[in-house]
Amino acid sequence: MTRFRQLTIEERYHIQFHFELGLSLRQIAKALNRAASTISRELRRNRQSPCKYWAPMAQDKADDRRKNADKQRITDAWLIEQVHYYLTQYQWSPEQISGYLARMHSVTVSHEWIYQYLLRDKAQGGELYKHLRHKVRKTRRRYGSQDRRGRIIGRVGIEQRPDVVDTRQRLGDWEADSVQGKRLATLVTLVERKTGLSRIRKVMRSTAELTASAMIDAFSGMVVKSTTSDNGKEFSHHHKVSQAMGCSFFFARPYHSWERGTNENTNGLIRQYFPKGTAFEDVTDEEIQRVEDKLNHRPRKRYGFQTPLEMLEAEKLKLGVAVNS
Repeated sequence: MTRFRQLTIEERYHIQFHFELGLSLRQIAKALNRAASTISRELRRNRQSPCKYWAPMAQDKADDRRKNADKQRITDAWLIEQVHYYLTQYQWSPEQISGYLARMHSVTVSHEWIYQYLLRDKAQGGELYKHLRHKVRKTRRRYGSQDRRGRIIGRVGIEQRPDVVDTRQRLGDWEADSVQGKRLATLVTLVERKTGLSRIRKVMRSTAELTASAMIDAFSGMVVKSTTSDNGKEFSHHHKVSQAMGCSFFFARPYHSWERGTNENTNGLIRQYFPKGTAFEDVTDEEIQRVEDKLNHRPRKRYGFQTPLEMLEAEKLKLGVAVNS
């Protein structure tokens, strides 16, 4: 097995030289006989600006990081308390806990150390690991099988969706899906693409009429410019949602779940609280609201460990400035 070697100051000078020449990551990596991912990580961590990389300063930053590594172990009582609290009460991942503590308390503990702490706790008979999110089994793609769910009248495919939706640059583009229960009751889940805000509603049966009504209720007070769902028949009353909210409605390609990746990921988080086999008839609206609140207060890595609610407030402020000006 190849062991990772820390970059030397000489290699960093080579990186600086090639970076200033405008060489690509792969070209720099080839010149140093290093992996392109190593060069990418080095520039991401240690360059001074998007266009400037200075070897001596990069070396200082790397040295400081290594010097403080031992100080980031979980031995402090307050830190242990924080890990226990956010893991057991909110089911945050170690990476989310690490990012949140760094942003709110300037505490730089590595998420890897949190994982190691949880493994040690498990080895000693502890149950903290049970609060970690478990991977959801991937759905097997059915090659050559016929879609028996029927055709949706007025269906507009995702290929006709405006390109701006893909960029996540505007507020109001949503993804929709449903989470099936043990019996007839189902959860209708909605996620806003830019902020990650989640809305969850229960329907007693997964019918098109009830699903459309649940979506309209969930969208109340929200900015809605477009919605993208899968091809389930429960979304066949999409025109009612479009008319009520004044938005466009698009459908992903069959078996292309990655085209609604934000919603698929959120459904995985929801399954952390309501595992497969849950009968949603037995779950109250208050319990569902608590899960929605937890998701919307959960820090997200791609937002710099801000929460969806914080992102939404920031977007509202931007819109307010734009309107007032």
